[in-house]
Amino acid sequence: MRRAAALVLAVVLAACGKQGELMPKAPPGEAAKPLPGPPPSQRLIVPTQDQPARADDPLRRSEERRDDRFNLPPQ
Repeated sequence: MRRAAALVLAVVLAACGKQGELMPKAPPGEAAKPLPGPPPSQRLIVPTQDQPARADDPLRRSEERRDDRFNLPPQ
C-alpha cells in the first residue's frame, strides 16, 4: 500500500512543472525589471569573433626556431 502511494505521489510531483515561459518575480504593484543582456534565443548564436580562423605555424619554410628563453625544463 505504501509503495503504491509513493508511486502516485512521485507521478503527481513529476507532473507539476511549469509549462510556460519563466518570468522574473516582481513585488506587488511594480513591473518586473527586464533581464540584462540579449534574450536566451540570441545567446545561443555564436558570434564570428568567437570562432577564430586557424592560425598556421608562422614558419613557412624549414628553418631553425629562435631560442625561447621561457621554454624551461620542469624543476
